[in-house]
Amino acid sequence: MDTPTLSHITLRARDRAHLGQALAFYGHLGFSIIRHDQDDNGHWLVYLPPTSLAAPNNYIPKATAPLVPASGGKGSGSPAMPSSPVLAPTPSHAPATPRRVQKGDPQRPQVPATIHLRVADQGSVAGELVDMDTEKLHGAPVSLVFTTADLVALEKMCLARQFKCKQMTRDDGGAYLYVADPLGNVVVFTTKAHPFSSHILQNSTTSIPSATLPDALPYAAIPHHATESTSRSSEPVSTTTDADAAAPAKRIGVLTSGGDSQGMNAAVRSVVRMAILKGMQPYAVYDGYQGLVDNRMVPFGWADVQGLLRLGGTVIGSARCMAFRERAGRLTGAKNLVDRGIDALVVVGGDGSLTGADRLRAEWPSLLDELLATGRISQEQRNRYAHLTIVGLVGSIDNDMSSTDMTIGCASALHRICEAIDAIEATALSHGRAFVVEVMGRHCGWLALMAALATGADWLFVPERPALVESWQEAMVKHLQKLKDRGQKKMLVIVSEGAIDRECNPIKPDEVRDVLAKQLGLDARVTTLGHVQRGGSPAFYDRYLGTVQGVRAVEEILRSTPETPSPMIGISQNKLTVQPLMKAVELTHAVSKAIDAKQFARAMELRDPEFAPAFDTYVAMNNLPPALFGTPAPTSLLARVPATIGNSSSVASNAGSDFSRPGSPALDAIPSNGLRVGILHIGAPAGGSNAATRTAALLALNRGHVPIAIYNGIPGLARGDASVLTRRTVANWTARGGSELGTNREQPNNQIGVCAFQLQRLGINALIFVGGFEAFTALHTLAANRDQYPALCIPMVHIPATISNNVPGTDYSLGSDTALNAIVDACDKLKQSASASRKRVFMVEVHGGNVGYLATMGGLAGGATDVYIPEEGINLARIQKDVDYLQRRYSAEQGTGAKEGRVFLRNENVSETYGTETLCAIMRTESGGLFDARSALLGHLQQGGSPSPLDRTRATRLAAVCIDWIERHAQPPREGSPEAKTGQVVYSKVRESACVVGFRGADLVFTPVDDLMQLNTDLKNRRALEAWWMPWRGLVPLLAGYAVSADKAAASAKSVPEPVAKL
Repeated sequence: MDTPTLSHITLRARDRAHLGQALAFYGHLGFSIIRHDQDDNGHWLVYLPPTSLAAPNNYIPKATAPLVPASGGKGSGSPAMPSSPVLAPTPSHAPATPRRVQKGDPQRPQVPATIHLRVADQGSVAGELVDMDTEKLHGAPVSLVFTTADLVALEKMCLARQFKCKQMTRDDGGAYLYVADPLGNVVVFTTKAHPFSSHILQNSTTSIPSATLPDALPYAAIPHHATESTSRSSEPVSTTTDADAAAPAKRIGVLTSGGDSQGMNAAVRSVVRMAILKGMQPYAVYDGYQGLVDNRMVPFGWADVQGLLRLGGTVIGSARCMAFRERAGRLTGAKNLVDRGIDALVVVGGDGSLTGADRLRAEWPSLLDELLATGRISQEQRNRYAHLTIVGLVGSIDNDMSSTDMTIGCASALHRICEAIDAIEATALSHGRAFVVEVMGRHCGWLALMAALATGADWLFVPERPALVESWQEAMVKHLQKLKDRGQKKMLVIVSEGAIDRECNPIKPDEVRDVLAKQLGLDARVTTLGHVQRGGSPAFYDRYLGTVQGVRAVEEILRSTPETPSPMIGISQNKLTVQPLMKAVELTHAVSKAIDAKQFARAMELRDPEFAPAFDTYVAMNNLPPALFGTPAPTSLLARVPATIGNSSSVASNAGSDFSRPGSPALDAIPSNGLRVGILHIGAPAGGSNAATRTAALLALNRGHVPIAIYNGIPGLARGDASVLTRRTVANWTARGGSELGTNREQPNNQIGVCAFQLQRLGINALIFVGGFEAFTALHTLAANRDQYPALCIPMVHIPATISNNVPGTDYSLGSDTALNAIVDACDKLKQSASASRKRVFMVEVHGGNVGYLATMGGLAGGATDVYIPEEGINLARIQKDVDYLQRRYSAEQGTGAKEGRVFLRNENVSETYGTETLCAIMRTESGGLFDARSALLGHLQQGGSPSPLDRTRATRLAAVCIDWIERHAQPPREGSPEAKTGQVVYSKVRESACVVGFRGADLVFTPVDDLMQLNTDLKNRRALEAWWMPWRGLVPLLAGYAVSADKAAASAKSVPEPVAKL
């Protein structure tokens, strides 16, 4: 007997406002809009919640779980029924996602959980928001019930969104999450399988680690490697549904406008491929808005965007379009869009480009009315394309847009600037010259400021905070004269393109050069970097940002309604954000208005959250008077050591020249009323370690402290191998890779007493550890033995520095960005080699220890086919799946001229059995002669070279706050205590005085090492329990084409027919 299948559930809202709230609510829960009906303003949604990794045997992905109402639900108008979770029958071997029925197919298609959201007709019953008590949710009538595999992630999201929700375990042993929707319905998610599929969660051989899901990205990790116990399908699953097949494919356009920036191509690639995955037809609009006016719009297919990640600029062009500024030009553009059947645009550009896009959307109804009145479009076209959807991505090297921490292109431009200045430094030092370097930033000083931190500039001009003195020339000369008197041979001044004085008069590089030459007698030169800053291959971060923001843009197109304002995709606190586009533009313009009004403090407030702290760090490092720039530096940068601290008399008399390095002052020859701060490196070398040491040393000296270098990690400390760091010693360390202090992985376990003795003998009052997981465990060991050794009762802080990015307490470790840039550069070259041979796959082994961060993020930004990481493991079924995929792709590409290079990234510790060479041998053997496989081990190349600009700036900020933190926690012992009687200067035993400092989003956070060890550390695998990057892992194979057919992935879409409409 054939069991009837539930079609869908209809939920009705009172009005469009409530409909918008409901759409947003279900979107956050993981529903995706698959169709928008113009006639009743209804939206069809399917439940496609994310899963982090591979699905277990016999596991039915959540997208396929049909739903039935446990009660009628207020949206349906049916009478309420008693609460009881009910799930519709689902065969245990359903496909991973819905598929279209083939002719003669004996298997019944699986129906996804489908909701029809619409505005209620007049007189009909509509749902309304009921103020339910959260504690009583589980007793309210239930409307909808779904199966899910990860209630924890859903609950976290609901709590973060402040949804009313309650999680509980019922008598049947299942876990249930009750959530109230804006229409008065109670939605339930459960891990309990229904009776017709009771074994679907059994016989699991692959565990699903927990991970924090990215906000509103239901496709974040499609189970592309699910192992199946019965059979293995050789065909990829379709991402379209039967509803998609019934309606014509939605067409969206993507254009780049304004000044070009590296990373725009990554955004174009991800928009095109995600649109195809969502069943839409993407169009590339050439030359920005000029392409709309001139009707230069070309359909793009999967293969049309291959190889774009490594290219700078924008392959679809950008131009300033004067015609589009007039209504007549916008009218022509609207006509061309309608003729092409495009009713959604993703615009990548600056504030001007995004403003133009929003204006087009605002005028869209009137433009179509005018086209209809003049007979240029039909009534059918007017109805079908009644609404235009706009989504904005910010592409700007200046990083001048408010409401986002970073813009696409700014990191790469910073790379070009630092590369140029590093080269200039060599010749400046050789000849004792001063260089004035002008960088871009007409209205924003972000590039100049970050370049100053990353290169150690001696003076800086930015528009947001000019020197508030009558003569900036006098202030600059006074400061640089001090440096000259100290014996500094070269000088570096960075000038932002929009630099001004306190009266808003422009400051030009030639004027600065003349001041240096005439008043300081320096041989001064000007270097204007110009458009070099826009060129070159994108840096890792811009590839990553363009990719994930492009993916989110497609999602926002599907979520958009006529009532929602045009969104702008940004990034804040290391998370993607969606802000009203025009609000962000208004805030951006407010910065310029504040500068013009000489409200410089207000301009600083409107910049990204890192801008003001970074500027204050620059002022503190260069020992400039805070009042010079109008406002005092934050309290944290002005903290001083209590007067009772700083007496160095406790230092033993023999702690001097015996242990000092040549050229360094004796340890007991430096009079100081401040602290003696020890700095040591532990673990493997990482880019940025030297920059952090330099910043800590300079700030310590500026504050009256004594920075002491401890050489070669813990063994050096045990030997007392130390010397004082001077300004001249650390002068050029910012751009140096490796570790100038020397480093190793040895732990203090058997040397704790000796280490405590040397700290006491050297008179060290505080310790800064710079290193990876070894430094983390060393800090914890020393802090745990404070009861036995009073000399360890001093402030101790760990700056994470490891390419593996495995230290708990931080989103980023120093060195990881440098390593990722090395990986994507290697991927570019290997893919180029593979494409030349046309039938070659590279298996690339990368570092990372037991953490897949480098492989995952490098694979995402480098365009890898897929990655092998320790968090997932590897088995034969997974390898066979990849071989099947490669066979399909290379078979489909035969005779097409396609020459896409392919690489897989393999973490070094993913498997002892399936090594890099073993995987290559398996792939060669199983390839059927269609392709070859080669290996590439990047090895220690990932650790070497000059640190990336982001690692340098992060190191500078981390070290700066560490000195302030040490000053706050360097407390003297209690009067009359044993420690005071023995002459101990500092006694800090509280748990908060042994911390890890790290980035949490854009914030710098100090977390006690004891808390991290107990709550967020997997000591066995040497990694944090939380991994913010893990949800992006699923995008790697998704954007490589695992979810599309081989023929579709190999073909171009430039022969797509245009829609035909009758006038």
